[in-house]
Amino acid sequence: MPKPNIVFIMCDSMDGRAMGCMGQKAARTPNLDRLAAEGTLFTDAYTNNPICTTSRASMFSGLYNFHCKAWNLYKGLEPGDHTLFDALTGAGYDVRTYGKTDYLSGGHTVRARVSAWTSTASIMKPNYIPKAPVIDKGNNRECNKRDWGRLRDFLSGVEEQAASGKPFFSFIGFDAPHPNFRTNEYYRKLIDMEAIEIPPRDEAPLHPVMHYHNVVKNWRHGTDDAMVRKVRGVYYAMIAQLDEAVGEVLAKLEALGIAEDTYVIFTSDHGEMCMEHGTWYKSTHYEPSARVPLIVRGPGVAKGGVRGDLVSLIDMYPTVCGMIGAQGRGDADGLSLLPLLMGEKQRLDRACVFSEYHDSAINSSAFMLRRGNYKYIAYPGFAPMLFDLERDRWELRNLAKERPELAAELDALLRGICDYEKVFEEVVAYDKNAFRQWRESELAAGTYRETMNWIFSGFDYPREEAPTGAWTGEDEEAILRWMEP
Repeated sequence: MPKPNIVFIMCDSMDGRAMGCMGQKAARTPNLDRLAAEGTLFTDAYTNNPICTTSRASMFSGLYNFHCKAWNLYKGLEPGDHTLFDALTGAGYDVRTYGKTDYLSGGHTVRARVSAWTSTASIMKPNYIPKAPVIDKGNNRECNKRDWGRLRDFLSGVEEQAASGKPFFSFIGFDAPHPNFRTNEYYRKLIDMEAIEIPPRDEAPLHPVMHYHNVVKNWRHGTDDAMVRKVRGVYYAMIAQLDEAVGEVLAKLEALGIAEDTYVIFTSDHGEMCMEHGTWYKSTHYEPSARVPLIVRGPGVAKGGVRGDLVSLIDMYPTVCGMIGAQGRGDADGLSLLPLLMGEKQRLDRACVFSEYHDSAINSSAFMLRRGNYKYIAYPGFAPMLFDLERDRWELRNLAKERPELAAELDALLRGICDYEKVFEEVVAYDKNAFRQWRESELAAGTYRETMNWIFSGFDYPREEAPTGAWTGEDEEAILRWMEP
C-alpha cells in the first residue's frame, strides 16, 4: 500500500475559535469550513507555549519545552536535535518547507532575546511599539505579498513532488494573521463588523502578572469599543486572506489528482489576544492566545468529525508518525490523534493538556493545565489563576481563592507533569547566564547603555516612534540585584 502524502499548513497567531466552523459569526472562512466538513475538526486544541519559536520547537521535536530546553524566541532547538523532519526523511519522504518554520535557536532580534532574559527582573519598560490598525486601499494580492510569494513557491514545489511519485511532506508556514493589524479594503469588506463581539472589561485590580503584562505590551491606541471593533475587524480580515490562500492549496491538490491520497493538516503556532483583557499580541494562557485551530483531512479521516478532546500541538509529532507508519522517538510527550481521526469513539488516554511560557511580557514563568472545563495557571512567586471556562468564557473571574480544594487538586496534577518551580529556577539560571555573557560583550564594546536604551525604548522600530524615556541608573541597579546568585 503506497504511503500517503502530507501537506502541513501552519499560520501564525490565529485564535482557534476564529472560524465559521467554530461558530464565529464575524469570521469569513469558507475554505477552512469546507476543510473541516471534509475532515475532522478539533474544537479544543492548544499551543504548548504561546509564542512562536518555543511552540514550534515543541511541536517539531515532540517534546515539551522543559524537556527540549527551548525557552524563548532566541532559544529554540539546536542544530542536530531530532525533529519530525528527521522522522519523515528516515521514512523515505521528500520533505520540503516553504515560509516560516522558526524553531531553531539564534533567530529574532536583540530586543527579543534581551527582553526575554530580563523579564523576571520586573523592569517595567515598554518592549513593544504597537501600531494602530490600518486598512489600505488595493486589491487582494497587494496585501501581505510575502505570504502570496510563499504560496507560489509551494504550488510550484508540490507539483514537482507529486510528479516524482515519491511520498512527500510539504510544510507551508504563513505569517498571517500575525500583527501588526493591517489589511486592505478587499478583505475588510468581507467582514460583518456588526457581528464582532466586544470583550467585557476586566475589573481592577488585575492579577500582578497580568498587570505587568499589560504595561509591557504598551497598547496605546485606546480600548474604547470603536477601536476594539476596528482591531478585531482587521484581524478577521487577515484571517480571510489566509483562508483564501488555504483554498488555493486545496484547489492545487485537487487539480493534481492527489487530494484523496493526501493528509492536510491546518493549525497555528498560538493565538492572538486581539483586545481581550485590554491587550494584544500573544504570550498569555488566556483562551485567545493559547487556543489554536486544528483541522485534519485525509485518507480514512472521518468526514464532518467534530472532536472535543483536549489536544495540543505536542500531539502532532506522534500523529504524523502514525500517518506514515514511522516509529518516531520513544520519549515523545504527545499522543497520536490517529484513532480519533478515524472516528473511534474512545477518548485519549489523557485527561488534560499542558502549556508553559518563559519569554518576555510576564515577570515570572507560566504553567497551564486544562482539565475538563477548568483551567489552572501557576506563576512561580505569584498567586495562581483558576477559571471555569463553561461559566466564564471571557476568563474574568479567578476562582483560585474561592475554590482552594480544586486549585490544590489541579496544582498537584500539574506538578505530576512538570516540577514547575524547579523548571522556573532552571529558566532563570539560563536567563541570568545568557544576559551576563551578552552584557559583558556589550560593556567590552562600549555599547551596553546605548543598546539598553534602544531595547527598552523600542529597539526594532525607528527612533522617532519610540516612547520617551531611557534606560536609567535605577533600572541598572534593579538588573544588578537580579543578576546576583
